[in-house]
Amino acid sequence: MMVSGVPLCNICGDQVGLGSNGEVFVACHECNYPVCKSCFNEDVKEGRSACLRCGVPYDENLSMADAKTEEPASHNTMAAHLNNVQDVGLHARNISSVSTVDSELIDESGNPIWKNRVESWKDKKNKKKKSASKVVKEAQAPPEQHMEENQQSADIMQPLSRIVPIPKSQITPYRFVIIMRLIILGLFFHYRVTNPVESSYGLWLTSVICEIWFAISWVLDQFPKWSPINRDTFIDALSARYEREGEPSELAAVDFFVSTVDPLKEPPLITANTVLSILAVDYPVDKVSCYVSDDGAAMLSFESLVETADFARKWVPFCKKFSIEPRAPEFYFSQKIDYLKDKVQPSFVKERRAMKRDYEEYKVRVNALVAKAQKTPEEGWTMQDGTPWPGNNTRDHPGMIQVFLGNSGARDIEGYELPRLVYVSREKRPGYQHHKKAGAENALVRVSAILTNAPYILNLDCDHYLNNSKAVREAMCFLMDPLVGRDVCYVQFPQRFDGIDRSDRYANRNTVFFDVNMKGLDGIQGPVYVGTGCVFFRQALYGYGPPSLPSLPKASSSCSWCGSCCCCCRPKKVTKDLSEVQRESKREDLNAAIFNLGEIENYDEHERSLLISQMSFEKTFGMSSVFIESTLMEYGGVAESAHPSTVINEAIHVIGCGYEEKTSWGKEIGWIYGSVTEDILTGFKMHCRGWRSIYCMPLRPAFKGSAPINLSDRLHQVLRWALGSVEIFLSRHCPLWYGFGGGRLKWLQRLAYINTIVYPFTSLPLVAYCSLPAICLLTGKFIIPTLSNLATVWFLGLFFSIIATSVLELRWSGVSIEALWRNEQFWVIGGVSAHLFAVFQGILKMIAGLDTNFTVTTKSADDAEFGELYVFKWTTVLIPPTSLLILNMVGVVAGFSDALNKGYEAWGPLFGKVFFAFWVILHLYPFLKGLMGRQNRTPTIVVLWSVLLASVFSLVWVKIDPFVSKTDSSTLTKGCIAIDC
Repeated sequence: MMVSGVPLCNICGDQVGLGSNGEVFVACHECNYPVCKSCFNEDVKEGRSACLRCGVPYDENLSMADAKTEEPASHNTMAAHLNNVQDVGLHARNISSVSTVDSELIDESGNPIWKNRVESWKDKKNKKKKSASKVVKEAQAPPEQHMEENQQSADIMQPLSRIVPIPKSQITPYRFVIIMRLIILGLFFHYRVTNPVESSYGLWLTSVICEIWFAISWVLDQFPKWSPINRDTFIDALSARYEREGEPSELAAVDFFVSTVDPLKEPPLITANTVLSILAVDYPVDKVSCYVSDDGAAMLSFESLVETADFARKWVPFCKKFSIEPRAPEFYFSQKIDYLKDKVQPSFVKERRAMKRDYEEYKVRVNALVAKAQKTPEEGWTMQDGTPWPGNNTRDHPGMIQVFLGNSGARDIEGYELPRLVYVSREKRPGYQHHKKAGAENALVRVSAILTNAPYILNLDCDHYLNNSKAVREAMCFLMDPLVGRDVCYVQFPQRFDGIDRSDRYANRNTVFFDVNMKGLDGIQGPVYVGTGCVFFRQALYGYGPPSLPSLPKASSSCSWCGSCCCCCRPKKVTKDLSEVQRESKREDLNAAIFNLGEIENYDEHERSLLISQMSFEKTFGMSSVFIESTLMEYGGVAESAHPSTVINEAIHVIGCGYEEKTSWGKEIGWIYGSVTEDILTGFKMHCRGWRSIYCMPLRPAFKGSAPINLSDRLHQVLRWALGSVEIFLSRHCPLWYGFGGGRLKWLQRLAYINTIVYPFTSLPLVAYCSLPAICLLTGKFIIPTLSNLATVWFLGLFFSIIATSVLELRWSGVSIEALWRNEQFWVIGGVSAHLFAVFQGILKMIAGLDTNFTVTTKSADDAEFGELYVFKWTTVLIPPTSLLILNMVGVVAGFSDALNKGYEAWGPLFGKVFFAFWVILHLYPFLKGLMGRQNRTPTIVVLWSVLLASVFSLVWVKIDPFVSKTDSSTLTKGCIAIDC
């Protein structure tokens, strides 16, 4: 079991552990260089008696004492193998065993996979020992040589990143205002509940229920932002540590995933720009592989990738020669900046013009392919050799893999190697569930493990290109840091977008989420996974746990029901049999079919071997020995069993449509199925296992994409996100009850995940609350009684605390007031439209099995800049906000008319009612502009409907006049009824 607070060994990476005196083990009392007892004993055995860092001799008494405590290792059983694994410093991970019989497990040579794994661990330790001996030799070198290399050693020891906390002058007032606002909310609700409005009890009760829900939503959204942080990276230190001059680069390899489905909806030219920006990334060529998943099996995607691979031979050397930014040609050539800035090579202008001409020719070829693909031939597509295209039937086709570039492929025009580029289209057959994007990503995980098996994976949408060529290095500053990266499952970058108007009418940039909420989560357990622009640690995707994963308590010291002795009244059990251990692990509901070495280290050898014998790699990862072997390689590298002659066949095998049957894919490993927002679910499972994530915000945005900027597309995007949250809420992975057993998810992190799945339900009280102002104006009633002086204080206090919270939040986050206001507006617009439909659609889908679809129909278009912003697409999602707008506008007219009839006394109560109505109208104003279409040109149909509605309501008002107080009939009979009375 790991001991918190113990430093890590700088040789093997394991925790240093405790010495014979019960304190943290210290090998050198001169410089306190962290070395574990195992590595220290190995040094003593090999005759080394000096510290690796300062060269001071070790204490002889310490050497003798620790040498005596070392026990010989046994290699006769699988339990001994596990002990040996722990000796070499393997961190506690979730591990599934190979499916073999007990006799094979007992014999060391009976299981080739376990044998290969143990041997690889031994090799890693030998390499670390050799590097350690090299350091010792350097320490024993002559003083002159040692002094010359001091500077280089100092550079190597530099940190790769640092946390920049928010200044106390900004965060302390922010926290104080949050607490004060919470107190004021309590006093406010005490007043609201204890002072009902008897004349309009129904409206009052509805408003109080809505306000309580809004307060709960605020708590869920606010408190995860309690400890926001910023981070800085040091790319130069990364290069100094892992890219020494004259030596091969030691940077970790990265596999890039790019997903596309329909090239007619996702233009091939946009996908090609994403691929080109990846191939030109500022990273060692042999460490980069780009996998393009064509889930639509379109020949257009394949042919455009062929053209892209050919153009990359010119584009990549051009980018690296002149340090081009960004390295997506479409966006580089469209920049409205001085492209000669910082360029000193005389040949730059000439080569840039030639490259732009080549790119225009390349665009012509790609656009010709797109034009050709508009009409599919009756006999289907055929390839250049005359054979039919295998993907003519998009729902029934074999798996396809094509390697375009790489160490054995074409080189660039200067003769240098290019990164590997691989086209992948997984097999699809009728009757199989393919799980859309999540299934495609899992297929890429498996095929990349067979071909390259990089320890890190970076996934991108097809319309998100690398805007910063050093983005991968930014992520490696966290993932390759021995201290920071051990428990990091992924590094998430913010999403930035091109092609959005300056005012960002529909909050497409999501600035508040990416610059406020995600910074807050980074200070807890890490940001949520948002689906793109994320660098994963491959082992985390395999369901393995982090090094600090807590082990199960010993059988003799825990309750068999709850795992502890503090809150359970059941009797204690002295022993646990194997079935109880398995039930306890399943009760955690975190790692079904995936176990942890740390969880079984407290049991004897027989229990260990018995438990391992009941686990199965095949049941977890599928029937591929090559892939299984790759999962055991923590630091990547192609499996030894991957023979070049059979590797493509094995890769085709792992992307078969039936490969995931009866495995843990999509349940416990890989991208998780069960929701259209598989990103939230995948990140949530990792955090539940104890991993943390990192939020990286470089000065130059790492990635940029295209956002749906017109109203209808934006609402349907939000509808899909909200539907995914409702699906998670109604599933077994709901954060309200999932993952409590392990205690690995922090409470503020759980609040954040709860907020991500319950926010669509806010649409119900929001619609009701937006309707209340109009109802009050039409009926002459109000939801608030006559205010006393004390009640006025609570209302003003709540109002000013809301303003203070927003101002202080803007202060530490750097978000503009306009961005905050746009976010607030679209929260209302999305809440009364897309979120509302998502709730009903999710309930129908999860309970009744009905999958409804709200179609979008384009009504007009525009060719001007940001013309898409004014495209009007009618859809049923637009009905609720349109109704609320009309209702509140009519209510305002009716309220003023009623005040004119009643006289001076009616103007006071009217102010409060009209204020709430204008609050609704102001929040829905961007929606109103979206309905009106292009600026300064209101559609005629809108004018006609407005005049018609105004006329109808005016006639109804004159005829019925329902807002004038009615006089009792008995009073009328007693009084004067004459005209001139």
